[in-house]
Amino acid sequence: MDQIFTPAVVQADPLANATDLLLKRVELTPDQPLFAIPSSSASGWSDITAADFLTQVRALAKGFIAAGIEPGDKIGLMCRTRYEWTLIDFAVWFAGAVLVPVYETSAPAQVQWSLSDSDATAVIVETPDHFSRFDEAYPDLPLIANVWQIDLGDLDKLVAGGTDVSDDEVERRRSLAIGSDMATLIYTSGTMGRPKGCILTHSNFVELSRNAAVKLSDVVSPGASTLLFITTAHVFARFIAIMCVHGGVKVGHQGDTKQLLPALGSFKPTFLLAVPRVFEKVYNSSEQKAETGGRGKIFRAAADVAIAHSEALDAGHVPFGLKAKFALYDRLVYSKLRAALGGRTKFAVSGSAPLGHRLGHFYRSLGITVLEGYGLTETTAPATVNLVDKFKIDTVGPPLPGVGIRIAADGEVQVTGINVFAGYWNNEKATAEAMDGEWFRTGDIGSLDDDGFLTITGRKKEIIVTAGGKNVAPAVLEDPIRANPLVGQVVVVGDQKPFISALITLDPEMLPAWLANNGQKADLSLSEASQNPAVLAEIQRAVDAANKLVSRAESIRKFVVLSQELTEESGHLTPKLTIKRAVIVKDFAPTIESIYSSAPSTSGESLVH
Repeated sequence: MDQIFTPAVVQADPLANATDLLLKRVELTPDQPLFAIPSSSASGWSDITAADFLTQVRALAKGFIAAGIEPGDKIGLMCRTRYEWTLIDFAVWFAGAVLVPVYETSAPAQVQWSLSDSDATAVIVETPDHFSRFDEAYPDLPLIANVWQIDLGDLDKLVAGGTDVSDDEVERRRSLAIGSDMATLIYTSGTMGRPKGCILTHSNFVELSRNAAVKLSDVVSPGASTLLFITTAHVFARFIAIMCVHGGVKVGHQGDTKQLLPALGSFKPTFLLAVPRVFEKVYNSSEQKAETGGRGKIFRAAADVAIAHSEALDAGHVPFGLKAKFALYDRLVYSKLRAALGGRTKFAVSGSAPLGHRLGHFYRSLGITVLEGYGLTETTAPATVNLVDKFKIDTVGPPLPGVGIRIAADGEVQVTGINVFAGYWNNEKATAEAMDGEWFRTGDIGSLDDDGFLTITGRKKEIIVTAGGKNVAPAVLEDPIRANPLVGQVVVVGDQKPFISALITLDPEMLPAWLANNGQKADLSLSEASQNPAVLAEIQRAVDAANKLVSRAESIRKFVVLSQELTEESGHLTPKLTIKRAVIVKDFAPTIESIYSSAPSTSGESLVH
């Protein structure tokens, strides 16, 4: 199969805008909790009903209007994941304006680019640190007339200043936008070159929310709840937040991932939204904790049984012996992991990178079905997603209603439908290059099976061609290596080189526990650990395991363990923790060249840098 289109299940309304989703939710369930915020109550959370949220949205919208915000104005927002993010989002729409998210980790130059290129006239920051980065860029932002800081109580001041604005004026402003109008301007993460502003329309959010909620009704419905912790500035969490408003899902927020487990324990969500790295971290930290307590063998045996049990379910028969082992480990291991995630989590939505075969089956046997999906900023997040009743591990699912997928002759995945953006802001050339008629060229390589399930195998621009002419998709090797608890990031290299190699970093969070559990000094620095024989041997095992998945010509012959991290701050990762391959290859060019300065080895070989 090379093309499939899933018809929409909800009739389109070209006049609707995103604010209509909230009004309809309040009409249906005004007294039902739509959000919960941290509090000193016994549960640790205080509910905010749909009606109360609408009241707060209107009050803040009046504040924006009184402050001089005009319909169509762009307002930048630099803020961590918290309740106020979505409050501001809807209030800006009610005021007739457009929000421009700025990643809270952005450097001053990135802040300047997003705000200047978008023609923003106002900006909201959260913290003094955010303000200082904005302030550094401010001399190059002549259009910015208003600056508000959340931590200084400026949202309350805005509300107080808007009391004289009439309800009729808010309603007039709210009703101005139709489906084809710009709802937001989101700048891409920028793995390649300068970020481009993606124009997402109100129809993108409205129609995708309405259609996706029908197909995900077991996940997104009144009574369901989720705890958002990935950045709301990214389209993935942003779309989920908006769909939850439409679907009546109660949403909590925890922007500090170090406080995530306690928050999960008190909030008790029914589903989670995360990137694969989070699922890897939960698994790896659980394994190392078990190892520390002398139960490492039990945990690994339980994991093997969980995976075998899930695979047997797909095969249509679970042998009696496997059922018995599964029941035993469910009491000893799985139940504790479920409790750590709040005890009520049944589903998780995962995107941005492949989850992997083992983790997909492992979490499924825990009773948590991970619904892997696929999409980009340009597709308003999801284009495909595994459904509760249409589900295949190792794929990213079928197209959502109203969405089409086709595979071009060169293997590129292309998308059409209700979720495809309206183009790049002030960049007609880039828009023309990205579109083939109504089809968006994603730049990803993939395939469709006979049932219409999509599998992604890599990025078109990241395919490595060795000196021998072998095409290699880096993700096939990188993803399984990255699943190792010791590994932070992996970058496969070898374009126009005689063989494939890799740059590997260590995970500083997992490193001390692993060292202690393997008879090493637990306080080794990254530099010391990168030269430790036991560490190098473990990395070699991970590389050897990944090499079994590919041919000899595609396998990693040498690797370098770097003595530093690859982070957002270093400029090597995007905000969703995707590697910036071109930047890394450029910055570590001398290291890469040193790999090839000697004759290629006949087996995996480690170097240290």
